[in-house]
Amino acid sequence: MSDSETVPPTGPQGVPALPAEARKIASGYAFTGPALDLGALLWDGACRADAPVRIPLPVLNRHGLVAGATGTGKTKTLQLIAEQLSAQGVPVFLADIKGDLSGIARPGQPNQRVRQRSADVGQEWTPAGFPAEFFALGGLGHGVPVRATVTSFGPVLLAKVLRLNQTQEQSLGLIFHYADTKGLELIDLKDLRAVVAFLTSDEGRAELKEIGGLSSATAGVILRSLTAFEAQGMTDFFGEPEFDTADFLRTARDGRGVVSVLELAQVQDKPLLFSTFLMWLLADLFHDLPEIGDADKPKLVFFFDEAHLLFDDASRAFLESITQTVRLIRSKGVGVFFVTQTPKDVPGDVLGQLGNRVQHALRAFTPDDQKALRATVQTFPRSAYDLEELLTGLGTGEAVVTVLSETGAPTPVAATRLRAPQSLMGPVDPAELDRAVRESPLHDRYAQAVDRESAYERLSAARPAPRTPEPAAERATREEPSLVEQVVGSGMFKSLARSVGTQLGREITRSLFGTARRRR
Repeated sequence: MSDSETVPPTGPQGVPALPAEARKIASGYAFTGPALDLGALLWDGACRADAPVRIPLPVLNRHGLVAGATGTGKTKTLQLIAEQLSAQGVPVFLADIKGDLSGIARPGQPNQRVRQRSADVGQEWTPAGFPAEFFALGGLGHGVPVRATVTSFGPVLLAKVLRLNQTQEQSLGLIFHYADTKGLELIDLKDLRAVVAFLTSDEGRAELKEIGGLSSATAGVILRSLTAFEAQGMTDFFGEPEFDTADFLRTARDGRGVVSVLELAQVQDKPLLFSTFLMWLLADLFHDLPEIGDADKPKLVFFFDEAHLLFDDASRAFLESITQTVRLIRSKGVGVFFVTQTPKDVPGDVLGQLGNRVQHALRAFTPDDQKALRATVQTFPRSAYDLEELLTGLGTGEAVVTVLSETGAPTPVAATRLRAPQSLMGPVDPAELDRAVRESPLHDRYAQAVDRESAYERLSAARPAPRTPEPAAERATREEPSLVEQVVGSGMFKSLARSVGTQLGREITRSLFGTARRRR
């Protein structure tokens, strides 16, 4: 920068004044209300502690993106933001893919690197742990089990997990509709398998014809997909007690927001399952929360890690549902941050809903990398930086930031050295983690799986017992009631119908993703 661009010294003693262009960037982050401290401005290779980079607390429900190549510091960025949200009384949900975010519950360990970074960014670093709850999908891992019933998960999300095509997805929706109207509760996978098996059986063939558009061949494909899915050990994720996502909205006694850490390390080999399950959690929150509009702070900030897995091979209808959910859930006070490697992993319609960006370094070793880099640069506002050069030269724990200001306008693009988290940057000892889970007030509510009577048991009970063969003439003169008639006419079915009627009032109402709306 030329001398004409500098202004009279205004920084700390001995620190050169910021050039005018850098000062303009810094002024874009000088918010008056409550805000989170991300770090300090990088300019001409120097970190400027006198130019903090921040994000206003009220705009955290405007969603965001944390992106960057592997090893560039995305996980520590999540931890940094989660800590400060908790300190401001905002509950946080973190998807812990690698199993190293449990340390947020314990104070960090000071070392030379932490001290150096704190000095660089002007941070008064003190070790601190934050109130945390630990969860695990189906109880696979260290955490309170998180389960969903098949009914509430819905046909659209389940179709994605089962890798069904569009026709098969629509057929699965018809099967759910049939179960809903007949009062056959789908609690776990064996319930759904029992209903599909019944519809493809001789006894259920007449019922299958009444469900318009569902062929026996397609039903057979769905049944085989379900059987293979169960064989892969997926049964633990579906059942009761079903997790109430309202438990993610709690605060501790001292007023800090509870950080809910969902451990996914045990299901890393099932990425489609956990990404879709995260979408169910978000959809469930969307159903239950009231509209609040803009608020002083979010009710919850939800970090969606490995976001690209959700969008891979997704149908147009599925992407439209995601886009609509992300757009509408903002008014319910929930912020969603997608975490992935490059912005191109997120469809444009969804990316357009994200107001806050923390972009870590990108690599450009191949032609595809170069293409992704150029595409990423084009998604940023015009800036004073050469972003292609900057994004490939950032160090670990450095990022390019742009957020929404208090007025809702984008802030200038700012190269930033991020602060160090105050909590432990690494996993808690497994024995200590298990102890924390057992002591959780949620443990007794969710730990023990329950297998109550539902579609599987009712259909099994209605099957006729083996009989001695009778002469054909007698069979011709006597009309045998079908299995459906036996089920519908049984006392158990009528009892179930009354139960369902009491709980839901009518056929289950399904929403954007086909997930069931529940009354709690």
